[in-house]
Amino acid sequence: MKMRKLVAAGLVGAMVCSLAGCGGSGSAAENKGSEAKGEGSYAQVTMAYSTFNNIPAAEDLDKVEEAINEITREKIGAEITLMPIGIADYSSKVSLALQGGEKIDIFHSLGDFNNAVSTDMAYDITDLLDTCAPETKELVGADWLEATTQNGRIYGIPTEKPVALTPMVVYRQDVADELQLDMSSVNSMEDLTPILEQVKAGKPDMTPVAAVQTGEIGVSTTYGDLDFLTDDFYKPIGVLMGDDMTVTDLYSTDLFRERCELVRDWFNKGLVMKDAATTTSAAAELMSSGNYFCYVAAYSYPEADTAASLEATCGFDLGAKMIGSAYLATSDLNALTYMVASTTDVPEAAMKFLNLCYTDKDVINLVIYGLEGRDYVKNDDGTVAYPEGEDASTVPYTAQLSCGTFGNFFLMYPMAGTDPASLEWELEQNKSAKTSPAMGFTYDASKMKTQYTAVKNVISQYLPGLICGSLDPATEIDKFVQALNDAGYSEILADKQEQLNAWLETK
Repeated sequence: MKMRKLVAAGLVGAMVCSLAGCGGSGSAAENKGSEAKGEGSYAQVTMAYSTFNNIPAAEDLDKVEEAINEITREKIGAEITLMPIGIADYSSKVSLALQGGEKIDIFHSLGDFNNAVSTDMAYDITDLLDTCAPETKELVGADWLEATTQNGRIYGIPTEKPVALTPMVVYRQDVADELQLDMSSVNSMEDLTPILEQVKAGKPDMTPVAAVQTGEIGVSTTYGDLDFLTDDFYKPIGVLMGDDMTVTDLYSTDLFRERCELVRDWFNKGLVMKDAATTTSAAAELMSSGNYFCYVAAYSYPEADTAASLEATCGFDLGAKMIGSAYLATSDLNALTYMVASTTDVPEAAMKFLNLCYTDKDVINLVIYGLEGRDYVKNDDGTVAYPEGEDASTVPYTAQLSCGTFGNFFLMYPMAGTDPASLEWELEQNKSAKTSPAMGFTYDASKMKTQYTAVKNVISQYLPGLICGSLDPATEIDKFVQALNDAGYSEILADKQEQLNAWLETK
């Protein structure tokens, strides 16, 4: 039926023809002087991207791909296969696919740029940017590209979007109104407790707090002025706290213990979903069920716009309340970094398509919204909405909730209910948010691969339960820290401190 079926069956065939105009570089470049081409002599490019929405049926996805290919065949001589993957499984599926030789040419880091580089998943695109994506290089700018640079080489392109993420509680407005909840009183995670207790008392069959994704109920977004030093947001290994330039073990801090004790209290009172540490459902799906009141996550939009953009997917009137301030670190720029896979057989075509994902409005909106008339409609004011009688769960295709994780956010159609003028607020947030003193530092973990693997296994064992309340911090944090140290944790902290000190000497 289409290239995707061949990929899924492991039967991709390609004939190699020369492409002029772009030169390769990096680990794959030595053997990539040409581009693999399929039917019609078009280079075949597969892009894996995460989605918070439903995975579309193959025949519905085919139509979106064909609309994209009508553009890309002419503009870059390539055909695109879209590979949407559910957010909960994205990182593991991409890693396993690349290790297994499955065809993925473009993917993005999901809070873990450093790991993608240190494990050789990412292609060195330094030279490709100049020859295949000069428009994107100029658009993103040298300062942001520094966040995706290691040892003078560029390995990815940060998403062009509002990056100053502010922690918020997103909640059912109808429930808040019915129970007369004072959401203006909520300015921190701790302030949520009496609100959640009121919800539980007034709606005994409703679980107050839903998971954001597997093993996360929002704790990781509420640490405050914390620089994850290019580690995975959800599995940090060595952080900076405030202006202190000492690499710190987060899991031994009072801050971490207090957060764990708070959510343990919620868990014991029935205020948070019991299987938050293991669920495969994301917040949008859980909220749309009608069984949950709220969730905690970080967004880079004003409160009203955040709520409005999520309502169509969640199916209820929503409100949003900020419970902290934005803090910018290198990871905020490179957490969502689009990369060319080191295993690609079409590096130039992949880079050209990435260029379109940042500069071509039609391509960008096809990936996010699908087909006009079928998947969305345009309103007279320039906003878009789902067709009458449809929503995010019923249209054949949408990746609307991935709007902040893909390409150039500023070229996407705004959803109905959002205020186009909010873009000015978002740009101001990018400029005015407090910034880490280590902004621009990226850690090279290539010497610590063995330790990283062992430490991340320990984190996966303990962290989800601790920050979702299902593990008792009184007994499990000490076990967690001991297991980390046994796995080589201190070696990583020392190596990261050494690199940070060397980086500081250059400033």
